[in-house]
Amino acid sequence: MPHEVRAVIAMKKDAPAEVQPVLVPDPGPGEVLVSVQACGVCHTDLHYREGAVSDDFPFLLGHEAAGIVEETGPGVTDPRPGDFVVLAWRAPCGSCRACRKGRPWYCFDSRNARQPMTLLDGTPLTPALGIGAFAEKALLDAGQAVKVDPAARPEAAGLIGCGVMAGWGAAVHTGQVANGDTVAVIGCGGVGNAAIAAASLAGARRVIAVDIDDAKLDVAARFGASHSVNSRGTDPVAAVRELTGGHGADLVVEAVGRPETYLQGFHMRDLAGVLVQAGVPAPGATIELPFQELFSRGGALKSSWYGDSLPSRDFPVLIDLYLSGKLDLGAFVTETVALDEVEVAFERMQRGKVLRSVVVL
Repeated sequence: MPHEVRAVIAMKKDAPAEVQPVLVPDPGPGEVLVSVQACGVCHTDLHYREGAVSDDFPFLLGHEAAGIVEETGPGVTDPRPGDFVVLAWRAPCGSCRACRKGRPWYCFDSRNARQPMTLLDGTPLTPALGIGAFAEKALLDAGQAVKVDPAARPEAAGLIGCGVMAGWGAAVHTGQVANGDTVAVIGCGGVGNAAIAAASLAGARRVIAVDIDDAKLDVAARFGASHSVNSRGTDPVAAVRELTGGHGADLVVEAVGRPETYLQGFHMRDLAGVLVQAGVPAPGATIELPFQELFSRGGALKSSWYGDSLPSRDFPVLIDLYLSGKLDLGAFVTETVALDEVEVAFERMQRGKVLRSVVVL
C-alpha cells in the first residue's frame, strides 16, 4: 500500500519549489523505505530546480539526508528496520567495468530504487541524485542506506551524504593529502570547509583558506585553517606563495567551480603540486591553460566526483570522527528549517548567508 507523504517538488524550470503530497511505494526486492529525519539544502538541489542538471521534470528534491529504516523489501538483509542510516547517491553496482577493476568509487551504474515515487495522479518523479529526500519518507536501493552510529544527530549526520563527503574526499582520496603538506582551499563553503577539516586532521602543516568573504574565512579557522587569504583585495596566488616559502602549495582544492578560481589554483601549486577540482562548474564554462606551463610544472590536475568516496567505507568513519569530537559536523549547520521553507533556504544560500540550512522533519 503506497504511503502518502509531503515532499518538496520542482514542477518546471525556474519555478519555485512547492510542497505537495506524493506517493511512496512499499519497498520491492532490494529496496528500503526510510523515514527521513533531516535533509541538507544543497546547491545541487537548486541546480535541479533551475533545470541545469536535466529537463526530467518534475523533480523530487533533496539528497543530503539521514533517517531511520522503516521497511525493507525481499532479499534485503542489511540495513534492517530500525537502523539509523545516512543516504548515499553512490551505491556501487558491483558489475560495471569500474567495479570489476576494484574501483567502486568510480561506479558507472550506481543503484537506485526501481519503483518510482509519484504525484497523486501517478506522474513519476525524478529523485534528485537518485534519492529525493525532501520528503517524510523516501524509497531507495538498500545500498544507498548506509548504517552509522545512531548517537549522531540527524541534522549533522545527513551532511556527510553529499557536501561534507565531497570536500573531505577531495583532500583525502583525490588529493591524497599527507602529513607535512601545505594545502590551499579556494572557496570556504560546505565543500571547502570539509576539505580544510580533512587536511588539518591529516597533519598538513599549513592549511590556507581562500575566499572573498571575511566571515567565511573566520568560519574556516574553526575547521582547521591555519592561515586565510581574502582574494577580493589580495592576489591569492602571490599570497599563497608567500605563505609557503615562495614555492606554492603541495595540494590545492578548488571548491568554487569557476574558471578564474581554477586558474588561480593552477598557478598557486608548487612544482609537481596537485590541483583538485571539487567545485561544480556551470554548464558551458570553459578554461584555457598555458600549455608550456602545464608541461613544465608537472604534478597533476584532478577532478573529484563525490570525493572519490565509497559511502559504505567512509560514512561510518566520518560519523565516528564526529562523535569523538575530531570533526565538527554540527558547525556546518547554520539553521534548521521546515519542509515549506526550502525556497527561503535557497535564497539564503544564493546570498551566501548560510553554510548549510537543514530541513528537519
